[in-house]
Amino acid sequence: MRIDVYFTPVGLNPGDLSGRGIVVLDVLRATTTVITALANGAKAVIPAATSEEAVRVASNLEKDGVLLAGERKSVKIEGFALGNSPLEMTPEVVAGKTIVLATTNGTPALVASQGGDPVLVGAPANFAAVTVRAREALVDRGELVIVCAGRERQFALEDAYTAGRIVKAVKKGLGKVELNDAAHAALALIGAYDDWTDAFTGTAAAQQLMEANLGADIAFCAKPNRFGAVPQYSERRIT
Repeated sequence: MRIDVYFTPVGLNPGDLSGRGIVVLDVLRATTTVITALANGAKAVIPAATSEEAVRVASNLEKDGVLLAGERKSVKIEGFALGNSPLEMTPEVVAGKTIVLATTNGTPALVASQGGDPVLVGAPANFAAVTVRAREALVDRGELVIVCAGRERQFALEDAYTAGRIVKAVKKGLGKVELNDAAHAALALIGAYDDWTDAFTGTAAAQQLMEANLGADIAFCAKPNRFGAVPQYSERRIT
């Protein structure tokens, strides 16, 4: 059995991931937002690589049941109904809706992960539940890939730390599990921080959220096991 971590999706091709179990992480904030929306009753989330693609996708869906959501530089895209805050994904707003989501880092990482089986959406918010599903995928497939969205095509500490926590939990008790270098590095990060709050606080993503008056999102994203839902991405939809 083997676990590979990728700190960004740069250079990954769909064929590289075909048939492999995948967990996608963009914990500040896209994957946390997706998990929250679906846990609160959204029908589906459709990730789009760009805001223009999101508008095109939404225009081909039934208008009354669709919400456009997304951000650029952490701020809601002009003309979209929602931003990329999990705090916006309340049952009153999202229940029964299909959300077309475009974010700077998270949705491109999801799109890049097409072809995996299964493609699971993870974050601290569903840590225990996604770990169980990831472990099942590893045992079943013999391989698990953790794709971190990163930040503007570069390393993001919050995703790497979460990847390390998942690697540790998934491989526990399984005997010999091979790891790539990035998985070893992610594991090493765990000991440097007390918890998710400690790991997230000083990151560039957290700083940008603070500057945009979105600090409450950091606290929300750093709290583990809010939900038991494990969204799965298949045929261009997360359900």
